[in-house]
Parts: sequence; structure tokens; C-alpha cells
Amino acid sequence: MELTTVWFILIAFLFVGYFVLEGFDFGVGMLVGLLARDERERRVLINTIGPVWDGNEVWLIVGGGALFAAFPEWYATLFSGFYLPLLLILVALIIRGVAFEYRGLRDDQAWRDRWDWAIIVGSFLPALLWGVAFANIIRGVPINESHEYVGGFFNLLNPYALLGGLLTTTVFLVHGAIFVGLKTVGDIRERAHAFAQRLGGLAAVLAVAFIGWTAARDGELAVWLIGGLGAVAFLGGLAASRAGRDGWAFVGTAGAIASVVAMLFVALFPEVMPSSLDPAFALTTENASSTPYTLKIMTWVAVAFTPIVLLYQSWSYWVFRKRIGVHHIPA
Repeated sequence: MELTTVWFILIAFLFVGYFVLEGFDFGVGMLVGLLARDERERRVLINTIGPVWDGNEVWLIVGGGALFAAFPEWYATLFSGFYLPLLLILVALIIRGVAFEYRGLRDDQAWRDRWDWAIIVGSFLPALLWGVAFANIIRGVPINESHEYVGGFFNLLNPYALLGGLLTTTVFLVHGAIFVGLKTVGDIRERAHAFAQRLGGLAAVLAVAFIGWTAARDGELAVWLIGGLGAVAFLGGLAASRAGRDGWAFVGTAGAIASVVAMLFVALFPEVMPSSLDPAFALTTENASSTPYTLKIMTWVAVAFTPIVLLYQSWSYWVFRKRIGVHHIPA
């Protein structure tokens, strides 16, 4: 296997991990304004992701770094063409991170309410914009023969991309609600179950529409199979949630997100950014990659450090595996 293909697969793996982990993270952040009835319940929700939210974002940092080092042309075209949405995602993530740290520094409800809104908006914008961005990458954007993006911001607001944004937002909300059900006890757990069931139907319809549209555009059997697997996993997660099997419900929604992201990368390969102007202008794993020597060094570094990172994050989730409830929160 060519090293360019190896690094395409590794970047796909990093984004799969990012969307699975940060997906429930964003979902819980948005649910702070929907599930919690008082300050103690809001603290319960925030504490479910408190030990892990910053670790989840490491996947994005590593994915962006790998993209820059392995495929610099892809990185340059992507970040110049998608400058505004990626800037909005970055600002939202910064504000969201600050809100987690600052909301408890003053014993003032108005102060906490403002930071809670920062958490909600800072979770909603990335959840929406990541879907819009990835859908546009799959659809193709106006790239000229110099591999430069020549479109405008409104080129990114097409029906397929907006469907992708609605899909990621609703699926992350359901994924977050199922995670809340997995991590809490009492009334808030019951409300999380009910919310997942109410929104799950809409998310399933959007998922089927997006998967079908993507597979029809691409036409490959592998895309149909992986997308179908994602739809089945999501429906299975909803069924498990309805039955009170929180662990299996989370496995189902996590598997659905992983399958859809994998489907997008399979539909993309061997291109990394298709051009809507002329297929000959597209960026591929070959014309966008670094030198073979650079990829060889990066591969040895990845082989050495990736298992360490995975073991450490797995250990952190194991340490904070217990459920929590309002009785754990002092008045």
C-alpha cells in the first residue's frame, strides 16, 4: 500500500474518532439549555463531559496537524477556501472551552447563565458547520487549475451541504442525549431518553436522505454498504435506548457516526478535494501529498505514539465511567 493511501486512511480514522467523541460532547453542550431544569442539573450535564471534553478535541488537533504534514496542498486549499466557516468553528470552540472553565468562578446566576449560552452556541455552531464543510468537500467546490478555491461563501450554502449540517446537528443531539442517559441517574436520565426518542425519528430521516444522496452521487457499492450499516446502527441505537440499554444505545449511535464519516472518505478517495469546475483540477492523494521521505518519517512517529494516545484516553474514560446525579452536586 502506498504511504499516501496509508495517511489518507489515518486521517479518516482521526476524523472518525473526533466526530464520535466530540459528537456526544457537542450534543451535551447543546442539551444544557434543553434538558436541565435548574442549576444543579446543568452542573450534572456539564460534569458528564467535564473530564473528557478537552481530550476529545485533541483528535481535531492531531487530525489537522496530520493533514498539514501529509497533504499540505489539501490543507492549504481547504483552509483558504473554507476560511470563514473554519474560523467560526475555531472561535466557537475557544469560547466554549473558556465557558466550561469560567462559569463556576462567580456565585452569580446571571454570570453562569451567560456562560451557559456560550456553551450552547459554542456547541451548536461546530455541530452545524462541520456537516456543511464535509458535505461540500464530497460535493466538490470551485477549484481552478492552480488548486485555488475561486468560489464565495454562498457557494458553500447549497442544499446538499445544508442537509449535511442538519444531519450532524440532529445526530449529535441524539448522540449526546444517549450519552447523558448512559452517564446519569434520576429524572435527567429519563428526560434524556425521551428526548432521544423524539428527535431520533427526524435524525433517522435526515440520515437516510443524506446517505442515499451521497451513495447515489458516488455509485460505488462500498459507499452503499457502509452508509446502510450506519443507518442500521443508528436505528439499533434508538431501539436500545427505548429498551433502557444505554451502553448498546451509545454503541449504536457511535457506530452510525463512524460509518457515515467512513462512507464520506470512501466516496472521496482517491480525491481529497474534487473540483466542480473540471475533474482534472481536483486534488488527489498523489498531487496533494508531501514527499515520500516526509511520509516515511511521519509513519514511524505515528506507529510509536498513536497507541500511547489511545491507551491514555481509554484509561481516562475508564476512570470517569461512573454515573452521576443531582445528589452528587452540593446545593
